[in-house]
Amino acid sequence: MGMIFLTVVCIHRDPFTLPVVVSPTTHLLHHHCSNRIMKEPHIRPSDMALCEVYFWTSTIVGWKHLLKKDAYKEILLESLKYLVGKRLISVYAFVIMPNHVHFIWEMLAMNGKEMPDSSFSKFTAHEFRKDLLANHPRVLDLFLSEKNDRDLQFWQRDALAVRILGREMLLQKLNYLHMNPLNEKWNLADMPEHYKWSSAKFYETGVDDFGFLTHFMERI
Repeated sequence: MGMIFLTVVCIHRDPFTLPVVVSPTTHLLHHHCSNRIMKEPHIRPSDMALCEVYFWTSTIVGWKHLLKKDAYKEILLESLKYLVGKRLISVYAFVIMPNHVHFIWEMLAMNGKEMPDSSFSKFTAHEFRKDLLANHPRVLDLFLSEKNDRDLQFWQRDALAVRILGREMLLQKLNYLHMNPLNEKWNLADMPEHYKWSSAKFYETGVDDFGFLTHFMERI
């Protein structure tokens, strides 16, 4: 992915934030965030600041079920694991649905000149394109873009980033996220922890099958 890790020094000023417990997954010994090092004030719903926890939703263009294919879910996991390994993000929870994703995550450092969520979107889109060109070229027509800066678009332009303001809000979002596969519209599992493509099993058993999750109690 050609990513560059940039160290940031951060100091939490959020009133609900408690001292962070060191995690072997995210190496939070290096997590010293400064609210002085962040993006410009929020203008778009997708904007995020460094060192804040967000409930983040991103959707495939046209709500198409591109992520129904497990190989494409694996692409998302690969990108998350890479970004966590580079100490650019912490991932507290996630679910991958057939046409959208929900994450509870935190941007820890810029990836060069861009935020890690942009790196995630760009890498995954590139891998979708590569696989479709090789194996399903006709499907590419469903993702043709009218924008001047690209010929294909897989993710809708603006993800929705909602800043987590406290533990109660986080628990509500966590429950919503993990219950998503059980929604009658989807019926993808009978229990949250039985759905392979989410963090529900991690919170039920403590087993991290993905190798990049951090329990929210280590952060909040």
